[in-house]
Amino acid sequence: MIFIDKDIPVIERENLIKQYSSKYEIGGEYFGSGDEFFVDELNQQLDVMYWGVNWFNDIVENVWVKHYPSNGYTTAFLYTLNNFQIVYDTDNWLSDLQTSIKTEYPKKLKENIIKRNMMLMKDKPFASYYEQIEKALKRNDIVSVNHRISAFLASYFDVIFAVNELLHPGEKRLVQYALNNCKILPKDFEENLIKLHNQPNTDTLFILNDIVINLKGIL
Repeated sequence: MIFIDKDIPVIERENLIKQYSSKYEIGGEYFGSGDEFFVDELNQQLDVMYWGVNWFNDIVENVWVKHYPSNGYTTAFLYTLNNFQIVYDTDNWLSDLQTSIKTEYPKKLKENIIKRNMMLMKDKPFASYYEQIEKALKRNDIVSVNHRISAFLASYFDVIFAVNELLHPGEKRLVQYALNNCKILPKDFEENLIKLHNQPNTDTLFILNDIVINLKGIL
């Protein structure tokens, strides 16, 4: 992560990166401002993201101080902040920000995360994820089913980590992280997730690759 006060022109990033890399993708902007490149001397791929200072300040303020919940992943950026290995921080802005969240988990934030995401999952009188999935199943809409199940699970894990007063670790290895770190887990936690997804499926990558190939066939 590189924190910036203003955007760095793509051409400047490219001129720097190509000094160290023969294979790179600059300015893709698929997942925010960032560059991916292979550092020849290190024989290693780097993924660089450019994050705005004011934007990140606002995230910390809104979540840790004002206790605003999100539709899943509420504290994920704070988890990232908490686990930064800071390499360069001349004015201690980032280290001070990191220190600011090393406090007791805010009770109001915990309550807000639980309330909002439980409502989204099933407690809302209209248009909860459960209701949306129910309607998608009735119309045999498999894409919508999977889309809403993903949203349902995002809220599910947000609640679990809030109950345990843990920062949300992001989207990878959530089941294992919860099993290893959460003192409180729902009954049949792992079993229900396995039944819901029926994964791992050994054909998954083959199917995904076939989907992409067949899609290219109509372009």
